[in-house]
Amino acid sequence: MIFRQVGDGKPYPEHGLLQKQWAAISPQEVRLDTLTTIKRTLDLDSLLDEDSTFYGDLFAHVVRWRGVLYLEDGLHRALRAALQQRATIHARVLELN
Repeated sequence: MIFRQVGDGKPYPEHGLLQKQWAAISPQEVRLDTLTTIKRTLDLDSLLDEDSTFYGDLFAHVVRWRGVLYLEDGLHRALRAALQQRATIHARVLELN
């Protein structure tokens, strides 16, 4: 199993963080098997594109809400890591209460 669970949408309240605010959160290592995705579909072109993070954050965005880690942004990075047989990714983790 790659992820803890595959979800469909954000079960947590809107946080309103902008890219600049995400960048202020230090990345940490997160195990793939602890993540719940919020997207059910995948754009294969983005997965295979070597420059997919060119305009975005190099680190995935994860929201911890009620003890669960939700992969908000970075599904393609996480799947690439899994295909390379890595069990972890570096992500910025936002704690929501």
